[in-house]
Amino acid sequence: MRSGRITLLAAAGCALAGLTADVGAATAPVIASLTPVSSANSKSPGIATPNVLSKELQEVVAAQGSSRLENPDPAVGSYGYDTNGPFVPLPAAPTTEASKTEPDKNTYLVIKGGLAGADPGYGYGTHFLFQGHEGGTIGYLTRINLDADGAHRVTLLATKDVTGATLPVFDGSTWNPFAGRLLFSAERGNAGGIWDATLDLPAKVRNLQPFIGRGGFEGMQTDADGNVWIVEDVGGATGTGANSAARRPNSFVYRFVPNDTRDLTQGGKIQALQVLGTGGSPITFNASLTADQAIFSPGVAELERCGLSLTTRWITLATTNAASTLPGPDDNALAKAAGATPFKRPENGQFRPGSRFTEFFFDETGDTNAASSANAGFGGWGSIQRLTLDAPGGDTGHLSLFYASDKSHSGFDNVAFFDRDHISFVEDAGDTLHTQRNALDSAYMFDVNQSYCGSGRQPLRWLAEGRDSSATLDSALQATPGFQNDGDNEITGLHVSDGDPTVNGLLGGRDPHAFDAGWRVFWTQQHGDNVTWELRTAS
Repeated sequence: MRSGRITLLAAAGCALAGLTADVGAATAPVIASLTPVSSANSKSPGIATPNVLSKELQEVVAAQGSSRLENPDPAVGSYGYDTNGPFVPLPAAPTTEASKTEPDKNTYLVIKGGLAGADPGYGYGTHFLFQGHEGGTIGYLTRINLDADGAHRVTLLATKDVTGATLPVFDGSTWNPFAGRLLFSAERGNAGGIWDATLDLPAKVRNLQPFIGRGGFEGMQTDADGNVWIVEDVGGATGTGANSAARRPNSFVYRFVPNDTRDLTQGGKIQALQVLGTGGSPITFNASLTADQAIFSPGVAELERCGLSLTTRWITLATTNAASTLPGPDDNALAKAAGATPFKRPENGQFRPGSRFTEFFFDETGDTNAASSANAGFGGWGSIQRLTLDAPGGDTGHLSLFYASDKSHSGFDNVAFFDRDHISFVEDAGDTLHTQRNALDSAYMFDVNQSYCGSGRQPLRWLAEGRDSSATLDSALQATPGFQNDGDNEITGLHVSDGDPTVNGLLGGRDPHAFDAGWRVFWTQQHGDNVTWELRTAS
């Protein structure tokens, strides 16, 4: 495997030689000296609030929900809105509103020579931001043309795959430089999976369920061997009585080892992470347990306990090949049957830069409910886990709890390294927990060289997300029968990249330098106005 790894890196680099990132002028790094934002914004009925950033930072709109697509579809005409109603309710129909498509994870690429758009006579530049959309009436892919004017700012890339099938709504996105394709994940339980897409217009989109399997997938990262790491967000059965706000762990961490890194439709090995408890036995999904028993099982307690280093190994669930067909393996069901370890809704993860892809941080969102009886000691608030492989590309490693969340720091979702030592996790706590704690979401910075678990140390808040007027209105309409849009804004799509589309640009490879030397930072204020922001240093 190791000798093949070098060959693949070299071959992929040559194949993508025409796709190169530019390097901008360096600015003074600010990550280690950010001024903390003192508190989250409160949630108050009828009150809209602005975002509050560390004073060293500012945000600029890259696109917003009302930005018109340069090539609209009959069902979707704007970046963040379908065409089935007005952007805000009108007096004649006070609960009728266009479905909000909720642009989700962002992927930034710099393409030498540019990319074509809907206007053959227009030059779209070289800097592009790609995303799938989590909500709305149809699934689709968009590209923000960061160098373009308003009329050409957002391009609709695809609404159907190469077979003519309608795309699902998407949550995650990433770039696979080995295959030269974007990857998008659909978080739809055993109807979900991963699709890949070309960069051209219209994008050629393929359903990879036959090869990678089906699951409620969200976060994806590619390692230096061309393996695709996937985290799954599938809520488990709820408990009963006093435990009715708690859910049993029901999601898994996967690794897909392709037969051919240049073409994932050639199949490969589908693997899941297994964690051994302190007694040496695997921590598994035990179908014989009731939800109440599983929520408070000894294995769950060990996963959420500070100070433990638990042995891990990858176990193979299924092997696919180029002849594999739909519907594809049910990865979640196979993981349970094979004895893989379930987690409390992990959503996203990233490799630590400089670790040779051996150190992987991922979050558990948890129950996002202050009434959960599992909050204390059983992962109800969620957590951050650190997985360390014993060798690059290896099958064994160790898992340790990096951070045990609490009421004020809960529901972690998107994640990005700003430099080698600083990782940011952002909240998606949801309307229920927002109300319970009277606090909207925040973004936090952690120093991975510090100990947070059991030490009392807390991360630095660099963003207290507000709530725009549109989301404030939607929040007030949540109890209205038939109203389809989400309420409070959510932080999503946090992404730090220099846009390098070659294998050298893999997230977790070279050290990132947010705001320096062409490294750019993006995030999306999902729901409401659905604004995608670029984060910059304050002048």
